[in-house]
Amino acid sequence: MTARTAVAWLPALAWAAALAASSVHAAPLEVRVLDGDGQPVPGAVVSLHSDATRPVPGRSVMDQRNTAFEPGVLVVQAGTAVSFPNSDTVRHQVYSFSPAKPFELPLYSGTPPEPVVFDQPGIVVVGCNIHDWMIGWIVVLDTPLHARSGADGKARLEAPEGDYQLRAWHPRLEGEPATADVRVAPAAPAVEVGLALGPPPPDRRGNDRLRALQDRLRSLRQED
Repeated sequence: MTARTAVAWLPALAWAAALAASSVHAAPLEVRVLDGDGQPVPGAVVSLHSDATRPVPGRSVMDQRNTAFEPGVLVVQAGTAVSFPNSDTVRHQVYSFSPAKPFELPLYSGTPPEPVVFDQPGIVVVGCNIHDWMIGWIVVLDTPLHARSGADGKARLEAPEGDYQLRAWHPRLEGEPATADVRVAPAAPAVEVGLALGPPPPDRRGNDRLRALQDRLRSLRQED
């Protein structure tokens, strides 16, 4: 390990050590995510942020199967390297114009040799230049304290006792993530957070047979 690499890992190691040292003082926090009609929202990303939280970077994967990103929503911590393997029989061209991480991968099959490092917190919307119905989201967080809400809209986090900013996000959210100031402590009451969601996006994939034919024609052109 080089000196530069060692220095880069110090904040993450320090945060991991702090969590381990304070584990006896950790407490659970239950968050219930609701839409504008008071109905539970599954699949929301809920996170806790404070001056003490630090991202712990790692490696992750967003695959492409059946001309769709898998998973459709990927949650990573800032500094994480994400690979974009192509498990389809047609080639893809993955890109993003999002300010948190603009990038473009040349048209490819298989797995690109280098992953993409997502070093800035934010929401990164990912698409494919060849198949315009493909869309995915990479949620880049600056904290290791995060969870996804289940079918009942509930997410459970565990964190060292203290004051945090709670943030909640969903792919259908209209506007910025919802925020709330919360305190993590033993026997703390559950927290409810409301999200103003837009309607589900229409399925733009069209006829499966027509799509398969179009993909085959593209592949033939690429082979010429």
